Amino acid sequence: MEQDLESIMSKTVVYLALLILLLWYLSFTASRLDRLHHRVETSWAALDSLLQRRAAIALEIAHSELADPGLSLILNQAAHMAREAEISERSEAESGLTGSLGLLLVLNGENSEVELLRELSEITDKIRVSVKLHVEAVDRAQLLRRKFIVKLFRLAGSAPLPSIHKFEEDAI
Repeated sequence: MEQDLESIMSKTVVYLALLILLLWYLSFTASRLDRLHHRVETSWAALDSLLQRRAAIALEIAHSELADPGLSLILNQAAHMAREAEISERSEAESGLTGSLGLLLVLNGENSEVELLRELSEITDKIRVSVKLHVEAVDRAQLLRRKFIVKLFRLAGSAPLPSIHKFEEDAI
């Protein structure tokens, strides 16, 4: 009788330890997923601010003597579309602005000393880095969310699945 009680107690302790270990793992995974979602949001906020700055520079260029009247209209329209686009239209608007700025750089390649063009070049480099950071954060969050245990215990809660936009794929 006493051995049966000890056997039951030792099994109970083992099961309790396994339950505590499982709960710790679930808590750790949920915290990690929360940190990854936060990283996705902050990397998107940084990327968005850089894209807004690029659109502002494009507007400055459109109103300067760097662009001829036709290119000025194209840049003006593309910059306004990029600044005011909803998230569903953002990829197309940003791609249009990128194409317009590329046309500007082709036409003014010899004028690379101009301050606005130098600023545009710097912001473009920062955007490339920011896109890579955002894509990496999204990939890691998606990878963790695909795990069976995350789906089984719904550790992501009601958070939407992070995704990248088409213009981010083009920038890489």
